[in-house]
Amino acid sequence: MINRRSLLAAPLLLPALARAQGAYPERAVRFIVPFPPGGGTDTWARIAAEGMQPEFGQSIVIENRGGAGGLLGTEYAAKVAPDGYQLLFTITTHIQTPVVMRRFPYDPVNDFIPIGRLGSSNVAFVVGPKVPAEVTTLAEFVRWSAGRDLSFGSYASGSTGHAFALMLAEEARLKMEHVAYRGETPMLQEMLSGSIHGGWHSMAAAGEMVHAGRVRPLAVSGERRIPSLPNVPMMTELGYSARFRFGGFSGLMAPARTPQPIVDKLDQVFRLAANKPATLARLRQIDTIPAYQGPAEFRAQIARNLAEWTAITNALDLRMEG
Repeated sequence: MINRRSLLAAPLLLPALARAQGAYPERAVRFIVPFPPGGGTDTWARIAAEGMQPEFGQSIVIENRGGAGGLLGTEYAAKVAPDGYQLLFTITTHIQTPVVMRRFPYDPVNDFIPIGRLGSSNVAFVVGPKVPAEVTTLAEFVRWSAGRDLSFGSYASGSTGHAFALMLAEEARLKMEHVAYRGETPMLQEMLSGSIHGGWHSMAAAGEMVHAGRVRPLAVSGERRIPSLPNVPMMTELGYSARFRFGGFSGLMAPARTPQPIVDKLDQVFRLAANKPATLARLRQIDTIPAYQGPAEFRAQIARNLAEWTAITNALDLRMEG
């Protein structure tokens, strides 16, 4: 039997639901960052938050949940209530860490709704004082390296830096010993002391030393040159394989099943923030290439990066324990 009271109440409920959806956000929004404070991911998240906050009219709080190469914070973000109040701001490790660890506590593509990519970042191949000062190009380095036993560092086993070191050794036919460090700072210190020849670095960590001339950049990864190193060529420009086009992203995601009106609001606000002149200037200051993508394009990028990184990892038998 039809409840007459329910029928009468239904029209009254619709405006209330519309008002509830339209009011988002009604309180502070949290960005879950799956790395400790002070790193690149934390910096990018704060830049995005500062750009979005005026449009939201609510504060955005950064919540750092580091551990296991980003797995712990990301797994947490995949399981929160999909109400738009806890979002994930992450980087390329979103797809890299599960692949190299052979462990998927979350689905990098289907457990999240991409809101937008903020930018992309490349790494530079740099050498230190163990390589003669007259070696200033990658071609000169390869010629100088012929017959030598080389040591390349990386900031973590299974990282982009590790993969690129193996790829360079393979394609340039170099004899290389890989040395893994716990982060870029100790790796840079070892390079400056002459313990290793070189390695792949982010400009966020090595930029100051690069511009001071303490280490020399010979080539960069990705599809665009690093803004502050316009004269340093990309690996693909030098004839190396398309594998070196693999570049990092930073961006915002919501848990799967987040209601579409909330996703639309996030899309609108993130789009505005990512393209603000102040946001673009801050990204360029830290050698991040502004590269906004909307939800559909960002989802395709994530899926493409997952396939690319899986192929690279399998070809190199790249693994990270943990």
